[in-house]
Amino acid sequence: MKIDNNQLLRFTTAGSVDDGKSTLIGRLLYDSKSIFEDQLEAIESTSLRKGHEGVDLALFTDGLKDEREQGITIDVAYRYFTTPKRKFIIADTPGHIQYTRNMVTGASTANAAIILVDARHGVIEQTKRHSFIASLLQIPHLVVCINKMDLVDFKEEAYDKIVKEFQDFSSKLLVKDVRFIPISALLGDNVVNRSKNMSWFNGAPLLHTLETIHISSDFNSVDARFPVQTVLRPQREGFIDYRGYAGRIASGIFRPGDEITVMPSGFTSKIKTVEGPKGKIDEAYAPMSISITLEDDIDISRGDMIVRSNNQPKPVQDLEAMICWMNNAPARPRAKYTIRHTTNEQTAMITEILYKIDIQTLGRNFEDKQINMNDICKVKIRTTKPLMIDSYRENRSTGNLILIDETTNETVAAGMII
Repeated sequence: MKIDNNQLLRFTTAGSVDDGKSTLIGRLLYDSKSIFEDQLEAIESTSLRKGHEGVDLALFTDGLKDEREQGITIDVAYRYFTTPKRKFIIADTPGHIQYTRNMVTGASTANAAIILVDARHGVIEQTKRHSFIASLLQIPHLVVCINKMDLVDFKEEAYDKIVKEFQDFSSKLLVKDVRFIPISALLGDNVVNRSKNMSWFNGAPLLHTLETIHISSDFNSVDARFPVQTVLRPQREGFIDYRGYAGRIASGIFRPGDEITVMPSGFTSKIKTVEGPKGKIDEAYAPMSISITLEDDIDISRGDMIVRSNNQPKPVQDLEAMICWMNNAPARPRAKYTIRHTTNEQTAMITEILYKIDIQTLGRNFEDKQINMNDICKVKIRTTKPLMIDSYRENRSTGNLILIDETTNETVAAGMII
């Protein structure tokens, strides 16, 4: 299969604390020669000062540890590197259970997820939690890296045991492509180069897997959805009667002459022009930022959505969503929150907690109605005005939402619409 070397793969790394994420990313960058010389010299100098015999690969991602020592909120760290075959963006997420919310943020745009498992400890709760989130976010590829194989003498039996354990658990997930690779990030086995210590493993090393894994489009090309961000009415010569609707295409394709409906009002018209940064264009598609003019003068404002008349989302005020609670304070029943969906912002409340997910079993807990930080649950939400939604499974762009505390302006939850 021919690989387009201009393709961009976004992947996230997840795992429990000390499973070796920092070392793995450092190994990927080091062995693929994706580190600048001055950066490498600084790391070598620091490693020597700390008494390490070789390069401490974890230092390439030590920014997060510095943040932790200073008491700063730990966020997702993004790192970039390129090989002759592909470009990559790594979303490096913290492993602590209290930062599960950060894993949701880092994984929300990923094409693949690397789940690290310590070969000595096997599949633990954080492994299950991160795998479930990857499944919930519909990341198409899971690469389970069983790390620290050097600490179990590179035994095939240790690897097989964890593979079976993960397969038993992941059979309940919605991820179609799950791959397993035994690695030693510290020594470099099966990361960039094939391991000489594990001749029993016939699969490809991690980097080759990442370079050749299939990348499908992140954007739905069928359902045309254009959330209006702002209305353009320039008051200058030649633009006296101009009214354009600007925003970023969420999904689908728009062309002049398309019959459209403005939601939620239901008014119809035809697209007169589609304009990009350099002027009029014949068609536009997600995720382009454009402005659209219509043949008819219609009252449209921010938060409205322009769609094709023969393919419309559902305007709803009552919806169901799977949410991950991200706030230290628990959810307050029937409290008011601000809901943001595309460019639409309304007041909303959680009217009912249907169930919480038991991460250990993936079972549904219908009894516990208390939502605390990092809980994943299915809820019913009611909004003051209609949202134009698709299910997350059909359209990631119009199937996601966030809830914001009106008093503190903190994001308290991220959700996927069912």
